Amino acid sequence: MHAQRSISGLAPRRMTRARRTAAVGLAVAALAAGATTGAGPATAQTKAAPAAAADCSAAYRIEQKLASGTTWRMCWRFESKSGLVLEKVSYQPPGETKPIRVLNSAKLAQIHVPYDDGKEEYNDITDYDFGSGMVDLAPAECPGGTIRTVRVPEPSYAESSNVKGLCTTTRARGHAYRMQSDEAKVYQAQGKDLLLYTVNKVGWYEYITEWRFSDDGTVNMNVGATGSLSPFDYDAGDGRGWPIGKGAKGYATSHNHNVFWRLDFGLDGSSATKVEQYDSVVSPPAAGRPRPTNKTTRTVVTKELAGDAKNMRWWRVVSGVGKNKDGHPRSYEIVPGASATYAGRPFTRHDIYFTQYNQCEQYASNNVRICGSPRHGSSVDAWVNGQTLTHPVAWVNVGFHHVARDEDQQPMPVHWQGFSIAPRDVTAMNPLTPPALSGENGRPPTDS
Repeated sequence: MHAQRSISGLAPRRMTRARRTAAVGLAVAALAAGATTGAGPATAQTKAAPAAAADCSAAYRIEQKLASGTTWRMCWRFESKSGLVLEKVSYQPPGETKPIRVLNSAKLAQIHVPYDDGKEEYNDITDYDFGSGMVDLAPAECPGGTIRTVRVPEPSYAESSNVKGLCTTTRARGHAYRMQSDEAKVYQAQGKDLLLYTVNKVGWYEYITEWRFSDDGTVNMNVGATGSLSPFDYDAGDGRGWPIGKGAKGYATSHNHNVFWRLDFGLDGSSATKVEQYDSVVSPPAAGRPRPTNKTTRTVVTKELAGDAKNMRWWRVVSGVGKNKDGHPRSYEIVPGASATYAGRPFTRHDIYFTQYNQCEQYASNNVRICGSPRHGSSVDAWVNGQTLTHPVAWVNVGFHHVARDEDQQPMPVHWQGFSIAPRDVTAMNPLTPPALSGENGRPPTDS
């Protein structure tokens, strides 16, 4: 929930308890000239990465080799709106002689927060300088890892402050695979992730932004909301809020968190990727066919698209230049997470958008015009106008309807929302295949 604070030109909003209350209009003007970059020292965990893998200075370079032999490399920078921005992300699993570029860039593109009573509606990324709300992390919050220093500008004073705000660490995720052979031999491995995260405070909310890079090539993107319920938003009635505290009174106003991510794929180092949509339809048993059938249809998406998640529908972004060792085009599948789609605004009515790259289009709503005017309007729905996709950008929308509960006080437990991108034919086999099974590519051997 959100405490109010007064900002020039905007509806009153939440007062923060610890950070400045001055107007952030200066920050919007500053961003119009370009994003602000923050520095962080190289750490003991960071190794020198080849220029082709992560072409940036050591202060902004992240390289992590996981126990399985998989290495992730990337560059990072700070932006006063989106916060952490990742660029030139590459993945090198065991058996690959060089890094495989996955993403040109990835960042949060909006956190849209409309209230059920219709009184308030916020764009946390662009209206309230989400990035500049980055907070210091205690060592206990980054177990086994390193906390990097980020230079975060203070919009009200036009000066920099050094925030110990970026955690880089590794985490176990459980089984990577398990298989029992006919000879009763068990093959199993425990997976590891490279985890990057920051905490950004906007009013009473504190957002944990996680990026998890798994040793099997999967990337998980999640935002967790925690902090406090705002004492200023207990004015809803039944149906638009939930009673918090003793008796049926003090209704905390319900609201949505519509989180957008912006992904610019650069598979195999090229932005000339293709988008494909897959739909499966199950047909019931028919005459002469005792069991149901299921047919999957591929649709090549050649024009900009506003897409809706449906049962047995998925999308993938396909490399235009690279193939795996089996000769199959490399791709990444977009795996949606649980979502409550918000129908109140045109830009939140769809689960995914693919638009033709335009450097002016950086935020899913209330887009800050960093280089002239957008094509039409200031939100992602307005940019889907039939242009041919030669350099597609994916905008993923994951919504959460927050109906508060007694357990949300105090402090509020983290509630997560997010999605994944999973490798599809990036390697010819499971990148973590044990040596004893490395020859079993294709149809498994049978006794008959």
